[in-house]
Amino acid sequence: MPLTRRTFLRRSACAALGAAAADSLLGDLVGIAAAAPRATAASDYKALVCVFLDGGNDGNNTVIPYGPTEYAGYAAGRGVLARPRASLLPLSASSDGRAWSFAPELAPLHPLYGQGRLAVLGNVGPLVAPATRADYENGTSAIPPDLFSHFDQAVHWQTSLPDRPRETGWGGRVADALASLSPSARISTAISFAGSNIYEVGRNVSPYQMSTEGTFGLDGYDPAGGDARSRAIRALLGLSRGQLLEDAFRGVTRRAIDADVLVRAALAGVPALTTVFPDNDLGRQLGMVAKMIGARTGLAQNRQVFFCDTGGFDTHGSQLAYHPGLLADVALALRAFHDATVEMGVASGVTTFTASEFGRTWPTNGGGSDHGWGSHHLILGGAVAGGRIYGRMPILVENGPDDSDRGSWIPSTSVDEYGATLARWFGVSPADLSAVFPNLGRFANPNVGFMG
Repeated sequence: MPLTRRTFLRRSACAALGAAAADSLLGDLVGIAAAAPRATAASDYKALVCVFLDGGNDGNNTVIPYGPTEYAGYAAGRGVLARPRASLLPLSASSDGRAWSFAPELAPLHPLYGQGRLAVLGNVGPLVAPATRADYENGTSAIPPDLFSHFDQAVHWQTSLPDRPRETGWGGRVADALASLSPSARISTAISFAGSNIYEVGRNVSPYQMSTEGTFGLDGYDPAGGDARSRAIRALLGLSRGQLLEDAFRGVTRRAIDADVLVRAALAGVPALTTVFPDNDLGRQLGMVAKMIGARTGLAQNRQVFFCDTGGFDTHGSQLAYHPGLLADVALALRAFHDATVEMGVASGVTTFTASEFGRTWPTNGGGSDHGWGSHHLILGGAVAGGRIYGRMPILVENGPDDSDRGSWIPSTSVDEYGATLARWFGVSPADLSAVFPNLGRFANPNVGFMG
């Protein structure tokens, strides 16, 4: 099976922050964790859940042409990668007169599309400014640097700023903009289940990292315990020798321990769900996201920004042996998570969306597909204006008007437009969108329309 690049991306994205931002990240990660709440969270709770498909998901085999003529072109263009038409799940309400479908592994999500809770955004990706094939060939429009690089395109997706230094992510900037809605939050409102990421790093907000088992605690330590180990740790945490570095380290450690105790207590009060999550990587992450949503009142969080990551999508070879299973895992996990939000009564306040560093090439390389550019993504939740495809789907012709090179689609919708549509629903005012997405004014659709 293709190897995930998750560890590489995590470490590299953290390194890309730079020294100053990394210092800020260390200090801010748990710095607010020990503060006592001054008020309960407001009633208009909302959560954004980013599901990053690590490696570059093949959108061409996720949303597939269905009309007889279009399917014939698909089968010819994709060769050995083409999925049988009889297995596909038809979609209604395409935006361009062409009929489209889901891959069969998305069957758990297909009914939600019909119910208007799931939307597709076609051909989205990182852009510096709008670009055409002629722009790409002639160099008449700025293009994101280092196209087709896993690390660079993952960072461009998570920052939405391909032409600027890698300092903050748009999820972190959204959390910064709405900090006043959770004034008493007891830990960061940006919570990661995939380690370090730049997406959730803001000027004032940094991700609180968790695992699928819960928090990262200090084994064998009881903050109120009378055992020798706990007493010794408390004594060390209270000891100061006037060394600034030692004092800073001790403070971070103490706040991390306090945050662990606080989150464990909040999770302990969350009723068990009847929804069963699949026992796969993403299912376990989203299961814990659901628990943290259940703990929102105890944590005094009226807004939560989550980041999940599941890998294996770098399908250069044996794609048909692996990609269907990867899509099936994603579909099962997303469906269970949506069902859990319905069970908790928060479906209209939780929006889940997919991202991936790039799509993949239209022609096969013989057994798989190579790094592309634009791709198609899913948006799921009770507030989604679903049941249709948004944006402009590409003309699926190699060397056609939407091809940059080798069947790599030039995005027709930018990450800025995708993110701004989500941020506006999340509560960011139109006046503040330019601070969250500084390049947004270069594009035509600050509201793509997929949020009701």
